[in-house]
Amino acid sequence: MDVGPKKSNFLVERIREMAEPLCQAENFELVHLEYVSFNREKIVRFFLDKPGGITLEDCACISRQLGDLIDVYIEEIGKYRLEVSSPGPNRPLKKKEDFLRFKGRRVKIQTTELIENKKKFTGILEIINDDSVVIAVDGKKVEIKDHAISKAILAGQ
Repeated sequence: MDVGPKKSNFLVERIREMAEPLCQAENFELVHLEYVSFNREKIVRFFLDKPGGITLEDCACISRQLGDLIDVYIEEIGKYRLEVSSPGPNRPLKKKEDFLRFKGRRVKIQTTELIENKKKFTGILEIINDDSVVIAVDGKKVEIKDHAISKAILAGQ
């Protein structure tokens, strides 16, 4: 049985509501959460971060706690595999706070609309406004409205 988008979104929100307080109590940031089906296996993936980075021990500790919470409170999930990891060098930027935190870093941004005849940009995150960000691409400043960003990630080192 495949995980339908409606059921998947519902379960992700239920899991997020249950996991967020635990992550905050353990001083972790819940960067991203997904529920996917791969080769007939259901997978719940948590990407967590904290100041100074996340360790393997952090992943193991929070994995046990999250697994217990899901097993107790999300009965309709059935059999699943739980994966907990750091977001890695290509960390997604989703919230305004993410953009503020990583100002001055190299980012990749994809847009939903053409901006200067392009939809993909790689540059240095320079300015974060209320409704847009400005990145320096090859010495030129490009302003991208928040509503036009479909995906934004750190571009690694």
